[in-house]
Amino acid sequence: MSKYLKTADSNWYKQRIIGVVVFVLAAFFILLLRLFFLQIIKGEEFRRLSENNSIRLQNIDPSRGMIFDRGGRLLVDNRPSFDVSIILRDARPVKETIKKLSGYIKFPADELMMKIASKKGISLYKPVLLKQDIGRDTMAAVEVHKYELPGIVVHVRPRRHYINRESGAHLIGYLGEINPGELSSGKFPGCRQGDLIGKYGVEKAYESFLRGKRGGRQVEVNAVGQVIKVLNTVDSNPGYNYYLTIDQAVQEKAEALLEGVIGAAVAMEPATGQILALVSNPSFDQNSFVCGMSREQWDSLTSDPLKPLTNRVVQGEYAPASTYKIVTAIAGLEEGVIDENTTFTCPGYYRFHNREYRCWKKAGHGKMSIVKALAQSCDVFFYNVGQRVGVDRLAWYAKECGLGARTGINLDHEMRGLIPTAAWKKRRFGIEWQEGETLSIAIGQGFNLVTPLQMVTLISAVANGGDRYRPEILKHIETAEGKIVKEAKPHKIGRLPVSSKTLELVKQGLWEVVNYEKGTARGSQIHGIDVSGKTGTGQVVSRKEGEDESEEELPDHLKPHAWFVAYAPSENPAIAVAVIVEHGEHGSGTAAPVAREMIKTYLRGDRYEKGLVAQKLKPEVNHATPRQ
Repeated sequence: MSKYLKTADSNWYKQRIIGVVVFVLAAFFILLLRLFFLQIIKGEEFRRLSENNSIRLQNIDPSRGMIFDRGGRLLVDNRPSFDVSIILRDARPVKETIKKLSGYIKFPADELMMKIASKKGISLYKPVLLKQDIGRDTMAAVEVHKYELPGIVVHVRPRRHYINRESGAHLIGYLGEINPGELSSGKFPGCRQGDLIGKYGVEKAYESFLRGKRGGRQVEVNAVGQVIKVLNTVDSNPGYNYYLTIDQAVQEKAEALLEGVIGAAVAMEPATGQILALVSNPSFDQNSFVCGMSREQWDSLTSDPLKPLTNRVVQGEYAPASTYKIVTAIAGLEEGVIDENTTFTCPGYYRFHNREYRCWKKAGHGKMSIVKALAQSCDVFFYNVGQRVGVDRLAWYAKECGLGARTGINLDHEMRGLIPTAAWKKRRFGIEWQEGETLSIAIGQGFNLVTPLQMVTLISAVANGGDRYRPEILKHIETAEGKIVKEAKPHKIGRLPVSSKTLELVKQGLWEVVNYEKGTARGSQIHGIDVSGKTGTGQVVSRKEGEDESEEELPDHLKPHAWFVAYAPSENPAIAVAVIVEHGEHGSGTAAPVAREMIKTYLRGDRYEKGLVAQKLKPEVNHATPRQ
């Protein structure tokens, strides 16, 4: 029995040993097969990978959303840009490579080396941008000689293209490279150093919609950085397309009419607050920002005395001049100091505290009622009204009409303007309000300051029956496939402090401004279209008592600004306009023709002809006719 057990144990151990040996031999055999496969069958390929090639990630920049006008006319799109970069890890020797590249792209080698030096500390595998937008011919030259240029890569990127240079620049805006502060703010997820983001206008306000989502690809490159194979790709997602509220035909009409002068024009749809045109002149070419602007170019823009970067529609603060008489009329009627039958006689001046305050018409207007005073812009009538209402009540009505406050438009740097009160002057200057100052305020002079956008909002409210709407520049946003993701709706921000009776009297006066034989803007009539409006002449410098009213002796930079606000058709308004021409002298002669043609273009669908524009807004002015 004992012998049997010993034999059984011996056999069991032998079987275990044999099993272990077989397993070990099998494992070695598998390892040998794998080594054979790797070294013999795939050896050449892996040797190439280990010695020459590496796997890298490349960005795929998204295509930025396009921008259209309200009717679908393309204003901003993207074009391909060929950008040259260097990967320092692959470019050996760097100086020799840069020297050769310099000859092909016609760019100084020392400047290329300076760009590399400015990126000190950057990863050797990260591309360093050398030159943007080299053009197809230059790109072809680089590609032909790519074996002489180790580490040099050409990337094709979508680049912003503003189709109508300078048109709508202050509304559409421009792009610029993201700065370290913006990058670390967390407001631009997915952005990296060197990316372009919206810096101004719509491009900035709707950056998150327009930007799109970055993609990428995994590629295999050889020893000189050339792509051998694309291993994997994650496509980028284009940005959403943006539809503005503007009508490009009206926009271009206003831009053509303001060519050669300094000023602003803005048009609004009274029933919704949608902006139909927004023009500030002089303007600038947005495309100059896309490829990077030199310090000299930027300094030239910012130091230009004409301030082309200023959006005069929202940033320009001007005395409203006689357009403010709309507010004074509302205040006088609502406060009960005048009614439709009240009259004041205008002998050409108003005597107050032993001083004469002149009317623009030296011979006087005679007996005036509120409607006729608006139509002929009689200063004396509104001196009387302003004195009776007082500065603080005038200020209350002006503020309730939306003056002296931001409108809320989705554009940066909107100014508030200024509506003075007695308390404001005491705080600001430390002296009491003088009653005579109220007379200047009543006709829109003195400390009053408004923006063209505030004035178009006011005249729109008059036109639509009293509702004030926030100005809107967005019609809708949609995906590349056409699905609407955001649509703007009218946003009411207040109501004029006016009864229906008062509003009808004011509207009758504004109708007579254009359609009455003595109206100050009777030259702005449009056949078949009823237009209502108000002219204004805003003094740049105050006049001393007894000083001659003639502006012809003044230097150009001291001549008054010309205003005109209007809406049409008078009975069922579809468009409201505010125009100011700096140093344009009289609203009827310079600002009103711009508004007239903008209204015609919108309501009739007319198109302008270049060179047709009223001789740079220098028409002959008959000084015997109304000129306010």
